[in-house]
Parts: sequence; C-alpha cells; structure tokens
Amino acid sequence: MKTFCGRANPTTGSMEWLEEGEDYDYHQEIARSRYADMLHDKDRNVKYYQGIRAAVSRVKERGEKAIVLDIGTGTGLLSMMAASAGADFCYAVEVFKPMANAAVKIVEKNGFSDKIKVINKHSTEVTVGPDGDMQCRANILVTELFDTELIGEGALPTYEHAHKYLVQEGCEAVPHRATVYVQLVESKRMWSWKKLFPVHVEAEDGEKILVPPSEMENCPGVPSVCDIQLNQMPLSDFTTLSDVVTMFSVDFSKPVQSASTYYRVQLEPVKSGKAQIVLSWWDIDMDPSGMINCTMAPYWVKPTSALQWRDHWMQCVYFLPNEEPVLQGEKLYLTACRDEYSVWYNLQKAREGEDKADEEEHKADVCVESPVCRCRAHLLWNRARFGELNDQNRTRQYIKSLKKVLKTDSVCLCISDGSLLPVLAHCLGAKQVFTLENSGVSCSVMEKFFKANHLEDKIKIIEARPELLKPSHLEDKKISVLVGEPFFTTSLLPWHNLYFWYARTAVSTHLASNVTVLPQSASLHMMIVEFQDLWRIRSPCGICEGFDVQTMDDMIKVSLNFRESREAEPHPLWEYPCKSLSDPQEVLTFDFTKTVPQHCLSTEGSVKLLRKGKSHGAVLWMEYHLAADVSISTGLMQMSDEKGNCEWNPHCKQAVYFFSSVIESEILSEPTAVTYAINFDTKTGEIAMDFKLL
Repeated sequence: MKTFCGRANPTTGSMEWLEEGEDYDYHQEIARSRYADMLHDKDRNVKYYQGIRAAVSRVKERGEKAIVLDIGTGTGLLSMMAASAGADFCYAVEVFKPMANAAVKIVEKNGFSDKIKVINKHSTEVTVGPDGDMQCRANILVTELFDTELIGEGALPTYEHAHKYLVQEGCEAVPHRATVYVQLVESKRMWSWKKLFPVHVEAEDGEKILVPPSEMENCPGVPSVCDIQLNQMPLSDFTTLSDVVTMFSVDFSKPVQSASTYYRVQLEPVKSGKAQIVLSWWDIDMDPSGMINCTMAPYWVKPTSALQWRDHWMQCVYFLPNEEPVLQGEKLYLTACRDEYSVWYNLQKAREGEDKADEEEHKADVCVESPVCRCRAHLLWNRARFGELNDQNRTRQYIKSLKKVLKTDSVCLCISDGSLLPVLAHCLGAKQVFTLENSGVSCSVMEKFFKANHLEDKIKIIEARPELLKPSHLEDKKISVLVGEPFFTTSLLPWHNLYFWYARTAVSTHLASNVTVLPQSASLHMMIVEFQDLWRIRSPCGICEGFDVQTMDDMIKVSLNFRESREAEPHPLWEYPCKSLSDPQEVLTFDFTKTVPQHCLSTEGSVKLLRKGKSHGAVLWMEYHLAADVSISTGLMQMSDEKGNCEWNPHCKQAVYFFSSVIESEILSEPTAVTYAINFDTKTGEIAMDFKLL
C-alpha cells in the first residue's frame, strides 16, 4: 500500500504530496520520535519505577492481585517495571503497530511474556471480559501520556475512558496526580513572539514609524502552546512579576470528568511592570503522599537541585490577550481555562471588596472560548517569525543595504512571504514598489499593514506565482531592484529559502538588464560541534533501569538509515547549547545575479578539528550577502570563544547532521579532521551530504 506524504519543494516554494512506499511513513515516525530521549530520562524512569513498586505493594497489602493497565506502553518499559515489582499481570496497550511489535520482542527478550500481554489498539477500543482483550478490569493504571502542556496529547479523554471501562473504581494510578504551576512575567523578548512592534525607519526626509494595524494589535493570537527549553532563557530576558503559584491539579486515580475546566488564583505582584507572559510547567507525584515527585521546574525555581535534561517535556510560554500594567502588591486574579487538549490564560484586576462569592460573576467576564486569531497574521507568521520581524538590528541591516541600492527612479519587486521589505523600500524612496505574495492569507495581512500606514495606494500586491507573472501585473514596467529577505513559510531547512533563486529565475524576463538583486548572493556554512545534550535524542540506550531495550535501538537505527531519515534535521540551536570543534567553513555559494544553473553544485573538502570533544555532528546554515559589506546569518551570530561556545540566530532553525558513529561510540580513536561531500541538486533544490571522520 502506498502512502502520501507532504514535503516542502524548495524549487516551487510550496508543499507537495508525494507518493511513498508503505514503510516510509513509520520509518519517518520512528526516526523523528523522542523514544530515545525518554529512555535516557533517568529521573523520569527512576521515579516511575519507585511509583510502580509502591503501587504494587499497596495493592498486595490489601490482599488483592495486582493487575496493571499500561496505556501507551511504547517499549513496554513501565509494564516490565510492574512485572518485576511483583504485579500478577500487565496489559500493555500501544496503538502504533511497529512500536507494539517491538514491545512484544522486548518483553520476550526480558523474560516477561507470561506476565505481560501487548495489545495493539487504541485504549478506547480495548475490550474487557472472558473473550475480551483484558480478562478483567485493572486495579493499577500506569500511563505516560503527557506532553509539555500536560494535556496536549489527549491524556484527559484517555483517562476518562479508562476509568469508565478499563479500571476498577478506587484504582491506584501511577502517576497519582499532576500539578500545574504558573509565574507571571514581563519579557520584551517573549512578547515579541506574539505582537508586531512599530518599525522605525530613518529616511532622508526624517524618521518614519510603521505601525501594526489595530486588529493585529488586539488579536489574542493562536491557542497552540509555545513550548521551549526555558532553561536556556537567561534571567536578563525577563522580569518575574509574581511568585510561582499552583494553578491546578488533576488526580488521575479518579475519573477526570470531575476536573474543572476553569481555574482561578489570586496573585499579588512582587514587582510593578507590564504583565505579558504566563510561564508554566508541571510536576507529577507518582504516589498519593507526594514523596516521589518528578518536576519540570526551570533553573531559577529550584536552583539547588540538579536539572535533568529532557526534550520530550519542556516548559510552556503563554501569551496574555493584552499587556496589562500591574502594581506591586495589588490584587490580581489569573484565570486558566482549558478544553481537552489545551489551556489559555487571562488576567484581571480584583474589584474592591471582592470575595469568593463573586467568582461566578468573574467567570462570566473571562473568555472561556479558546483564543482565535482574527487578524490572520498569527496564521501567516509563526512565533519565531514574529521575533525575526521585531529584530531591530536585523531590520537595520536591510535598511542599510536598501539605502545603498535604491534610487529615486527604482522600480522594486519584493519576493518573500509576508515581508516588511516592500514598506522599507517605499519609505527609502523607491519610485514604485510591487510585492509578490503566494497566498490569500499573506495578501490579506499585507493589505491591512499597508492600510494602517496609509500605503495602500503606494505598494501594489500581486497574488501570483513567479512563473505566472505578466507584464500587466507590473504595469508594463521592468524591475530595476529585486529584493527578498528571503523568507518563505514552507521552508523547513535553511537552504529551502533558496526558493528565492528559483523565483528570481522565473521572473527573469521582467527584470531590467542592469537589475540589482538583493541579496546578491548566499552561501552555505558548516561547523563541527559537540552538543551538551541534544545528542541524546539519537543515542542508543541499551539497558534502561536493568531492562534490555536494544530492540528499540536497532529499530530506530534501521529507520534512521532509511533514505531521507539520514538527512540533516532542523533544530533551534539557541535552545540546545553546543561547543564548536572546528572553525566555521563556507562550503557552497549561490549567485543570485545569475539564474539557477542546469548543472548541480558540488563541493568536497575537509575541516580540521581544533578542540578536543565528541564530534556529534555538523551544523549547517545560510548567510545572505545583501550588499557589498552587509550580510545576514541564519546560523552562527558570533564567533565562538576560546572554549568554543556559540551564539546562534534565535529566530531560525539550523540544520543538524548527526554523526551516528560518534553517538553510538563506534569510533575509538579521536578524529583530527572531518571530510565532507556536499551536492546541491538544482532540479530538486535539495542538498545531499556525506561526512567522514579521519
């Protein structure tokens, strides 16, 4: 059976559906999964094991048989923990077939086949009874269904169904409860991921301030959580306005339908400021007494405890609907509303003399509806893109370059998705400006932005693909300045924005013979690095808490070696510290003043390793050369210091190519250099790469 998979096509700038073999989908799923990360999470595994042992003991002390239901078993690890702790029987439920097959092998290899039955179904399809999947209801419920937001993977409906149909009333649950914590903060950096700030342009006729439309200004944004590694956010990037408070708890040993969908806590700011952001994380108690606790608290909350690095559970950033000025000591109410999959927050000032009896009245004032983006900008730009558009240093580089190339008679065409470049070009004196937008959403957003700044008659929006551009679109004028950031919403890897080159080629007939292209060229750069922690997501586990899970390692390895899975993958490296082991090296260049060549662009070479360390992989990024001495990097922002510490562009994902031989410890001697062969296929817009450690 064939399967259809969406892939970004860098030559057309659009998503395309490709037919792939039936194996393709699950190999991708396994290769990109976080199973290895979970198995390496020592804190999680130890706490689960302690909680399971305690739950089995409590059931046995009551003189009952311990029957375990493990939902989302994955490798079967938690079921094996239960069996080894003395459980009489375990039902291990796993919906993903390749994973369920692996669990069967792992359970057998560890000698638990007589105690564990793997059920390859969604838990809501599991039956109980003499002829069912389970002989009887379980009295211990073990699950690991949580994401960074706690409930985003559908944990609550799954628990609800299990309590109704699969487990006994008053069952033991591991974990027993989850508690969500919040802290109110002010942060220009995080707030810049939600709002478009005014843009200041120094033009010849004075400073111009470009403002976002009021609809964008007042938009609540999108409900999806912003999950990040908050442990990489320096204290200088935010100000805490409140203490950490408990927002709500969910008891998993009871039916969760009883859990509220509305919570309210009282806060008193410890500092005056602008309330913009709610930072949130959770912890889980594996036992009713709360003695066995696993927490996601960031570094400033528990500065004395050693932090467990993990990528499957992080911390949440929630954006308040609007910025609220708050005063130290004043009484505030923070409310959380949730549905089955997401949470959102509101902040209100307490009315004088208000007490608990006024809660229902308050509830009516709070938006219990999930936030919906009405300005469409949050549908066009993701959070990193908002941050990029708000980066004043970056904007200044474009202004500096545009000033060098624009003349009073310049006819300018911009090719980028939802870019502010057309507005900058107009403000800096271009005679006429056109912008090519590839979707109705970007047209609508740009239209509103132009209107808010009284530019609707000054800049013409063209909704057309570059190859379908006609002279009439451009009012029969030839383009003297072609500009792009470049940025396209479909780009996943750094070089996918080379779509600008393909678009530039497609509009060649509309360009003046002496056209200026900005950026004039681009280059691909590379550096060998040692990751502090990110390598763990690709590292085999072998033995986990005394159980042999090598079958899982082998399965991931096969999937990683399956065609595309051996490619580079995108990661925002500001969240994942690494040390450079080599100097950065330019490996390929792309000349935008010329059209895309028919032949492939290839390069081979080697890079010397200057520092001792584990060569976990290569990081690749693009640099765009806007004008003679002005470049923009999508990767390394600052040359690494003596220790090799790196500063990465916080608005872009960099490409990471993991060296499996190093991560799997197959290489015994220390390499001194890395050779590379890189090929840019101009027909597909993709880059193939190969590395060897010497």
